[in-house]
Amino acid sequence: MISPYEAIIRLLLGAVFGGIIGFERQSHGRPAGFRTHLLVCVASVLIMMVSVDYYRLSSIDNTFIRIDPARIAAGAITGVGFLGAGVIIKSGFTIQGLTTAACLWIVSAIGLAVGSGLYIQSLISFLITFFSLWILRKLESRVSRLKHRLVTIVAETEELIDPYSIFKPLGIDVSEVDYEIDRVKAEVIYHVHIAYKRKELVLQLIDKLRSLKEIKRISIRG
Repeated sequence: MISPYEAIIRLLLGAVFGGIIGFERQSHGRPAGFRTHLLVCVASVLIMMVSVDYYRLSSIDNTFIRIDPARIAAGAITGVGFLGAGVIIKSGFTIQGLTTAACLWIVSAIGLAVGSGLYIQSLISFLITFFSLWILRKLESRVSRLKHRLVTIVAETEELIDPYSIFKPLGIDVSEVDYEIDRVKAEVIYHVHIAYKRKELVLQLIDKLRSLKEIKRISIRG
């Protein structure tokens, strides 16, 4: 049986691990922050301790229903999956919240490890998680990534334009072009899906589009 002091140590350790990871998330303005990660980790610790204790009692006294501790742990991971789905947000071409959802998942796993008394494993997992969030974030920010945007161009019907001739010379890849004609307003609306790496290309694109007299309005979303 887990002693009261051992139980307190495990719960406090889970609170420390989950709180530190949650603080990192909250400092970057993520929806699941300090309190959420702390509670998830402590809950996982408690669930695992209850599971282990019931398994111990069932092995001692046959009147208890035999419980597989792994099944209760699997239920905790499933519950965290619903929390993770709630922090994932899709906006245009970008998806936000995947890292935070993964943090909730690993925090729950760390809590289960602490609740099982696997202190070394949980500590190493915590250090790896914190390293990936704190150090690798700085390295990742230095790597140029391909960005996707949707450019909408509104032009006059008398002056049809070729979107490829505008974007290609700037080094911007065009993945798809859709257009629609508004005969009432005498306009042609182009929806151009582009991909680029350098931010300054967007400014160059805006300057080039502004120089074309046949273009009435432009918008860039993504």
